[in-house]
Amino acid sequence: MTTSFKSKTAIVGIGASKFYRRGTAPVSEFRLTCDAILAAIADAGLSVDDIDGLASFSDERSTPMRIASALGMPDVAFSNLFWEGLGGGCAGAVANAAAAVHAGYARYVVVYRGLSQGAARMGRPPPAEKAALPLSFLSPYAVLAPIQFFAMRVRRFMHEHGVKQDALAAIALAAYHHAQLNPAAVMHGRPLTRKAYDESRWIVEPFHLFDCALESDSAAALVITTAERARDLRHPPAYLLGAAQGADFRQSHMATLHNSPDYGTANFKSVAKRLYASCGIGPKDVSVSQVYENFSGGALMSMVEHGLLDVDEIEQKCTVENLTWPKGSLPINTSGGCLAECYTQGLAQVNEAVRQIRGTSSCQVDNAEIALVVSGPMVAATSSLVLHR
Repeated sequence: MTTSFKSKTAIVGIGASKFYRRGTAPVSEFRLTCDAILAAIADAGLSVDDIDGLASFSDERSTPMRIASALGMPDVAFSNLFWEGLGGGCAGAVANAAAAVHAGYARYVVVYRGLSQGAARMGRPPPAEKAALPLSFLSPYAVLAPIQFFAMRVRRFMHEHGVKQDALAAIALAAYHHAQLNPAAVMHGRPLTRKAYDESRWIVEPFHLFDCALESDSAAALVITTAERARDLRHPPAYLLGAAQGADFRQSHMATLHNSPDYGTANFKSVAKRLYASCGIGPKDVSVSQVYENFSGGALMSMVEHGLLDVDEIEQKCTVENLTWPKGSLPINTSGGCLAECYTQGLAQVNEAVRQIRGTSSCQVDNAEIALVVSGPMVAATSSLVLHR
C-alpha cells in the first residue's frame, strides 16, 4: 500500500511510560500502556473524551476495548491492528491510523504499543510439545530465536559486500552516544566504548551483546488527526508526508524459512521505493533518521535499502563520527533507539522523529525539516514513514 493522503494528517501528541529494564517495572504492562496513552493525549492538549480511535501492531495484548473501558473513552469509532511483522508494523500502524482520520472514520486516533519483557521475553522460544510451521523446519537444528534467524541474513549481507564489524559497532556506539544526552533512556549514564563493545560476549556472530536491542518494560503512544484539526492544537504538527508497507517476494514471517531468493536483505527494497514515490522526495532530502535496530546489522541493511548510503560507502560513511549528533552528516537514532533508549518495538523512535520535527530533541539536528522512520528489518511485513515540518 502507498499512501494517498500526503500532508493531510499529522501527529499532534506523543507520550511514553517510564522506561524500565526487563522485569523491573513496578506496575503491569497494561498500566504502562495506559500511562503512555494518557501522556500522549495530554501532550496534544486534548482529553480522553476527544479520542475515538485506537491502533497498534505486533502481538499487542492491551486490547482497544479494555483500554477504552479503563480510560473512560465514551466511544470507539475505529480500532485496528497491523498484521504480522512484529516491529515491522510500527510505521504501518501509524499510517493505518492516518488513513482512518483522513477517511473520516475517527477524529483523533491513538497509536500505542506496550511491552513487558519481564513477563514475555521475545528472545526465548515458547515452550511447546510440538513445533508449528515455520519453526518445525528449524527446531531440529536448534535454530529457535530471532537473533539466530537474523544473524544468518546479516552475515550473508556482510559477506556479499565485504562489510566489516566496524560498521555494526558504529551503529551501537552512536545509539549509546545519543542515550547519554537523553535522560529518559534506559542506558543514560552508561556510556559505551569501542573497547567495551569488542570485549562484550558474542550472542550469535556477528552480534555482540551491544548489537542487540534492549529487553524492556515500557510503552509509547502518539495521537494523530487531520492537518486541519492539528493547526489548532498545542504543538507544531509533525505532518505525515508519506508511508509504505509490505514485503518483497517470498520473505516469510520472521525470516524463519530461509528460502527467499533475496536472502541478505532487510526486506525494504520495494517498500522504500514506494515510500519515496508517495512522498515526492529522495533519500538526500532526509534530515534525520530513526532506524529500527532489533540488531545493529538489520539497521545497516535498512539504511542501504532506503538509500541513506550505498554498499560501497559503508566503510567510509558508517562511522561513529558520521552517525552522531551534532557533527555527523547522517545522524540516526538520536534518542538512543532500540539499542540504548528503550525497546518499544519502534514506537518510541516515531516519537523521537516528532521531537526532531518540533525542534525539541535532546540531540536536535539543525533545520530538521524531514524525518525518516524505518520499522523492523528482516521481517514481513515491514513499513516506513516520513514526517515533515
